[in-house]
Amino acid sequence: MEQERRRRTWYLGPIIVVTLLVGVFIGKGWERTGYAVETYEELKTFSEVLTQVQKHYVDDVKVKDLVQGAIRGMLSTLDPHSAYMTPEMYKEIQVETKGEFGGVGIQIGVKDNRLAVIAPIEGTPAHKAGIKAGDFIIKVNDETTKDLTLMDAVQRMRGAKGTKVSLTIQREGTPDPLVFTLVRDIIKIESVRSKVIDTNIAYIRLTQFQESTARDLGRALKQLREQKLQSTILDLRNNPGGLLTAAVEVSEQFVGPGKLIVYIKGRDGRKDEYISRAKEQPEEFPMIVLVNEGSASASEIVAGAMQDWGRAVVVGTTTFGKGSVQTILPLADGSGLRLTTAKYYTPKGRSIQSTGITPDIVVKLQPPAPAKLADKEDEGKTQKPKGTLPPGLPKTGDEVSSKSNGTVMEPAGEGAPEEDLQLQKAVELLKTWKVFKQLRPL
Repeated sequence: MEQERRRRTWYLGPIIVVTLLVGVFIGKGWERTGYAVETYEELKTFSEVLTQVQKHYVDDVKVKDLVQGAIRGMLSTLDPHSAYMTPEMYKEIQVETKGEFGGVGIQIGVKDNRLAVIAPIEGTPAHKAGIKAGDFIIKVNDETTKDLTLMDAVQRMRGAKGTKVSLTIQREGTPDPLVFTLVRDIIKIESVRSKVIDTNIAYIRLTQFQESTARDLGRALKQLREQKLQSTILDLRNNPGGLLTAAVEVSEQFVGPGKLIVYIKGRDGRKDEYISRAKEQPEEFPMIVLVNEGSASASEIVAGAMQDWGRAVVVGTTTFGKGSVQTILPLADGSGLRLTTAKYYTPKGRSIQSTGITPDIVVKLQPPAPAKLADKEDEGKTQKPKGTLPPGLPKTGDEVSSKSNGTVMEPAGEGAPEEDLQLQKAVELLKTWKVFKQLRPL
């Protein structure tokens, strides 16, 4: 099994990034001749239909187009994440895990049977234009997205750098659709950002889970530890996921050796477990993990592992809920098949598919006043905490508003900015954590 894992790469990005960032497992194709025998009679009907279309359809059609259309239709009956990839798409997805690709920078998925924005990638055309996590894309260049597969939606939104694409967005709390005209660009992603906030708190922001993410995180942690910092905030908000291996390698830097991070299970019921291979037990410093509805897949793996092991307090809003695994299978002509093959589970056996990770302290966002939609983020209140908090940290039900759930980029050493009260809450909790930890009974 260990050799099998080395030969294959699991990729759990929730979604398709409009620049094609998907959750998949890249590996060798499967050969199951038994299935071909079982379906022979059904394939005879398909062959007859193909022949009749070729002979009698009003226009000339290419066999290749017909077969590809049939494949797309077949996969669309399974789930939103299974799809056919042309040779060009298959090559591109292998490149995209490196962290650079072309497009507008939107991670998309299907939610409530609609094309949804999981999160815009920071610094990209979509992010700069104001597209938000939770938006629904109802049109692309005036063409409806109803009944579109994820792959078809990606194809419509792709294009050369410098070209334009128009997206019509339906946003909760906004009565009329919003239209965004985006100029495509080359998207480069820096997956790890770090700094010091409030003079002694390590703040680490993960934007995606790429091949280099765990390594870059290790460097950042080393630099921050050298500054004798006493607590950490790991920000996974609007992080759509990425490589499973990266999620495991990130988690093991916090939970320590020998602990289960995640396991996956297919229809045959077999469990593949991913255990931390960390060589040393990490320091048990206070830690907060920030999540929101834009945190998906690999982000949910990390948040779930931290929560189940009591390693950190999870703060924010319920995550996206993408708990399925896709396998990319190469086909003989250079194309590929992306097929949902398993679901993944947290160490305590929780499936997050369609439910997500519920934070220990929930900050529920609410739509802003209609008059200020153009320049104000969502506001909300903190609900009473759910789940079990690590020992020494007081439980809280304080009312907290949040005007922003984006990344903070203030200079090192300064406190959390006023507009990010969700982050401020995390800072408050860490300070309170220290106070209660210092209290000793007489």
